[in-house]
Amino acid sequence: MNTYGTHFRVTTYGESHGLAVGAIIDGCPSGLRIDFEAIDRDLARRRNGAPRQEEDRVEWISGIKDGTTLGTPIAFSIRNNNVKSEDYDALQHAFRPGQADYTYHTKYGLRDHRGGGRASARETVARVVAGALAKQLLTPISIMAEVDALGPDLENDTRGGIVRCCITGLPAGVGEPLFGKLNAHLAAAMMSIPSAIGFEMGAGFAAALMPGSQYIDRWNQTIKHSNNQPITQTNHCGGIQGGISNGMPVEFRVAFHPVATLPQPVECLTEEGALTSIDVGGRHDRCHVLRAPVVVEAMAAITLADLML
Repeated sequence: MNTYGTHFRVTTYGESHGLAVGAIIDGCPSGLRIDFEAIDRDLARRRNGAPRQEEDRVEWISGIKDGTTLGTPIAFSIRNNNVKSEDYDALQHAFRPGQADYTYHTKYGLRDHRGGGRASARETVARVVAGALAKQLLTPISIMAEVDALGPDLENDTRGGIVRCCITGLPAGVGEPLFGKLNAHLAAAMMSIPSAIGFEMGAGFAAALMPGSQYIDRWNQTIKHSNNQPITQTNHCGGIQGGISNGMPVEFRVAFHPVATLPQPVECLTEEGALTSIDVGGRHDRCHVLRAPVVVEAMAAITLADLML
């Protein structure tokens, strides 16, 4: 599936070293005045410090007139102008360990080996644009993510880490019971991000080791939100109970494994089944987690826009 969402639908397209990446957004209401500078700021956050520096100039193709959404499908494209496909020639018939090379080849019978093709994190640039637009649709709800922890910084190696996200201003009542839970939607959205390997709400896995008397979020009788919604003394549930938002901040963390393309030779598996040492080369992050918070925000915004519409 290349489409996420039901009411606010985002379909991304493009490969890492193809002509362009982009998306079609269907379901965005008409009359939204777009802050294009805010979108560019989020793109800059994603691009910050990347070994591959793309201009990331958004070409708006449809669905917008005079800076305002028309209610029709919004299409946009972002050209790939800084590619060095020859860096990946050695991988045309070999699979890197820890990457999607083998699984894509097995599923489709062929693959674009240049920079990981569709499996590359380059695809997330389209999510960031769509998410930045969704944030504007959700105003005054605030979505803020930041790096919470990083793995060890070792020479000639890569590192992973954890991103924490907090959503404030979300009213109680968002999400559906059972199979449409808000936390389930958020988990699916976050785990769709390249390199995501773990997700937890509120106290997360630590809650499994708490006694129930310590875990429950007891009511606070003396303090209420400005909208008169009750609040709790703690927020171990992460702002969601029974799959539905309770008015408290929605808090979750996403774990990202280290970049699988190492800055050192690795043994790759050839299509014939032999192992061969390849210095993969190319331009790869040693720590992609530093640029991940804006992608986490984007997927959270797209999820909320879809559910709230």
